[in-house]
Amino acid sequence: MRFRSGNGDTIFLSYCSNVHPAEDVRGIMDQLGRYAARVREQLGGPRLGVGLWIPAPAASGLLRDRELLKRFKGSLERHSLEVVTLNGFPYRAFHAPAVKRNVYSPDWADALREEYTLNLACLLAQIMPEDAAGGSISSVPLGWRQGWSPERSARAREALERVARGLEELSVRTGRAVRLALEPEPGCELETVEATAAFLKDLDCRWIGVCLDACHLAVQFEDPAASLAVLRDAGVPVVKAQLSSALRVPRPEAPEARDRLSGFSEPRFLHQVRERAAGEVLGVDDLCEALQGALPGKGEWRVHFHVPIHRGGEETTQEELLKLLCALVGGGMPGTTHLEVETYTWSVLPEGHRPRGEEDLVKGIARELSWTRERLIGLGLEEVRS
Repeated sequence: MRFRSGNGDTIFLSYCSNVHPAEDVRGIMDQLGRYAARVREQLGGPRLGVGLWIPAPAASGLLRDRELLKRFKGSLERHSLEVVTLNGFPYRAFHAPAVKRNVYSPDWADALREEYTLNLACLLAQIMPEDAAGGSISSVPLGWRQGWSPERSARAREALERVARGLEELSVRTGRAVRLALEPEPGCELETVEATAAFLKDLDCRWIGVCLDACHLAVQFEDPAASLAVLRDAGVPVVKAQLSSALRVPRPEAPEARDRLSGFSEPRFLHQVRERAAGEVLGVDDLCEALQGALPGKGEWRVHFHVPIHRGGEETTQEELLKLLCALVGGGMPGTTHLEVETYTWSVLPEGHRPRGEEDLVKGIARELSWTRERLIGLGLEEVRS
């Protein structure tokens, strides 16, 4: 989906395919037809943007096999799908029975992360639309904080410097600009916008910037407008924004709140929790710890569980998402041109809230995109229907 901003920029809206569990190229192409094409049909537009998650083995396979890549591109064209952004955060096995902290491995101190990212960039340069000004790849915010060290930071910085040079060389060679976006996340070495800006400001920000995830900002109790000001002051661009919503628990001490939350404590993904009380933000690394008493429970909780963004009310951080959208694209001069709806947790929602089958999931994703389309138009953007 495309929109025109007041200054003439094209804003690309996609949905992230990491909600689907495919690990190989055949599976990814299958999900394009089973899900993405049907979402596009429900929305009725001429094309649908898909923020592809392509696991590392599949990405290297596509680059090795030109005939396979040709079939892959043909599948995108046949289903009227376009790709300007890739989710390069999970390396592989994102829908394993227990992912938790494994999602941060390999981190940026490991050569595998650098290789994977440059492979994605080479791939994106070949599949994004000819009229797109550039592409983006979101990635891990260095790594998980535990076990991190100054030595690992130094190795990560060197890797990112090499990636920046590689992206510049790719642009010269192909004429296609692809930028990397580190995504601050609770519990990681770079968990806040301020820390991320401080780390990135000395790198080549022509090629490396930030992916702002609305859920992560909300969980950390970070104000969207203030966060954007921090990035502007540091000269760090918002390469991409992920449109997502967290769980909000205004009164975590209430028994009914604990009962509700227990349904969101599940074994696959990590659900970091933050509590704001007396001007301080406290945190634990997973919801099960919070429910077992690791937090005081005297102030509001926010939980890193991506809930469908069209579902509002006081039990989600949808209002924080709307603030971010307004700050990013509501003023006629957009702060980014790549927006991606990222609700990867449909399959682990509590019973009664999760889709009952493929058709339910298609309808849910379409509702999220429809809700977003209405908000973007309300902010003054014009949908491009041709």
